[in-house]
Amino acid sequence: MQNEELIRLALENGADKAQVIAQQQIVMSPVFREICESNGCGNYGKCWMCPPDAGEIHALMEKVRQYPYGLLYQTISEIEDSFDIEGMTESGQAHAQVSQKIQKAVLPVLGGEILHLTCGGCRLCATCAKRDGQPCRHPDDALPSLESYGIDVYHTAKDTALRYINGENTVTYFGMVLFGECAPCRS
Repeated sequence: MQNEELIRLALENGADKAQVIAQQQIVMSPVFREICESNGCGNYGKCWMCPPDAGEIHALMEKVRQYPYGLLYQTISEIEDSFDIEGMTESGQAHAQVSQKIQKAVLPVLGGEILHLTCGGCRLCATCAKRDGQPCRHPDDALPSLESYGIDVYHTAKDTALRYINGENTVTYFGMVLFGECAPCRS
């Protein structure tokens, strides 16, 4: 029952698809830290929720392993073409807003013991306070990325109903809420 409730909440709050997966399905690799260090997105060292500030990769991967389940969800957006950087950016921002809605929706069901990861940098603020030498403005709401925790999204989603690529002129973003059991299940 809990799985269906979580999936329903994700879909009602903007996810296009969602599925609960077991810990064993989550594929991780420290190589994702090297990808972050190459700074292709421009956030390395410039966002509190991104490396190196997110933490040491092996400790973060161990933290992921502490949760037996994950609510994997995705948003799929149409863009003009594969060079539509503006469309990709807008879609990423929209995904960040969906992630915030999902966070608020699932917390009452799961209680406070979750780890919520989303795509790319946090995107909660237009400009991360780190760039101005300030502390995080929203530490209770800021969400780190799946990749910063070493999660291989492609291989994690591979054997699920969520596809990594969803057709020509689309961009797909993922998020995952890691959890143990729901609050009502503990009573």
